[in-house]
Amino acid sequence: MDFAAILSNAIGELISPTTAAYALAALGLAVHFGYSGLLNFGQAGFMAVGAYGFAISTLTFNAPFFVALLIAVVAAALFALILGIPTLRLRADYLAIVTIAAAEIVRYLVTTNGWTAVTGSANGLAAFEGGFFEMNPFPPGSYPLGMNNRDFFIRIVGWTLVIVAGILVWLLMRSPWGRVLKGIREDENAVRSLGKNVYAYKMQALIIGGVLGALAGMIFTLPRGAIQPANYGTELTFFLWTCLLLGGMATVLGPVIGAMLFWVVLSLTQGVLSGLIESGTITWLTTIQAGQLRFILVGVALMLLMIFRPQGVFGNKKELAFA
Repeated sequence: MDFAAILSNAIGELISPTTAAYALAALGLAVHFGYSGLLNFGQAGFMAVGAYGFAISTLTFNAPFFVALLIAVVAAALFALILGIPTLRLRADYLAIVTIAAAEIVRYLVTTNGWTAVTGSANGLAAFEGGFFEMNPFPPGSYPLGMNNRDFFIRIVGWTLVIVAGILVWLLMRSPWGRVLKGIREDENAVRSLGKNVYAYKMQALIIGGVLGALAGMIFTLPRGAIQPANYGTELTFFLWTCLLLGGMATVLGPVIGAMLFWVVLSLTQGVLSGLIESGTITWLTTIQAGQLRFILVGVALMLLMIFRPQGVFGNKKELAFA
């Protein structure tokens, strides 16, 4: 078993575009739940709206990159409005049901055969990343960790976006607006008694977190240059919640570190299990079964974390008071 290769692959996952996308989407969940108390189980829907908004704008309307980016952001904001207007007055458990249903509706809509010319139906969309990589300033060649110039560029853009989003969220949560939002999380009736429009604050938080999810959806698809609707199922939202809980719910750094831990652990367990199977040490598992077992191991680790450190790696016990 090549431990050096396994470790190298795991280190590569620390800064992969997928990890950046998960970090950005989990940061949006932190705005929703960690700071606002909105139990959103539909973040995969926001990611799908962002990815499809960008891809359809590029392929169908031949929009330039920044116009397509703007359309994706506006589409996510509109989706948040449509979702939030009838639901933000619901209790947390009902809100969770509605958001997970909304994400599934989005996924089924883009697989509708009648819209195949626009959404690609179950086959998805491809070849929409050209405008993005045309801006690549890095020349062809070899880059660290075996990356080419395209891989290096998307990582720089993805993680720069994560850093900028993290700074903005940190500044927002330290502002008077953020303090009101935390008050709503703790006791919205008390905040309402002070004359604050709780509904408006929740809507603003839903939009901000949703826009972060839409940007994450774009980062998630650009390296592949393809969108598959199956990638935006409910399991994606649950993976994002795992990242959030690993790092800490009401923190800015927590979702980012949680995403890194999530993908590093998945990579390490996959590499070790595959190596043991190939060497004959483990004979009762196939490589496909090992891929499923790694999620079980991550689930067990998350259960232990919730028992012994429920606030997450970077969380604070005081933040659990509202849960």
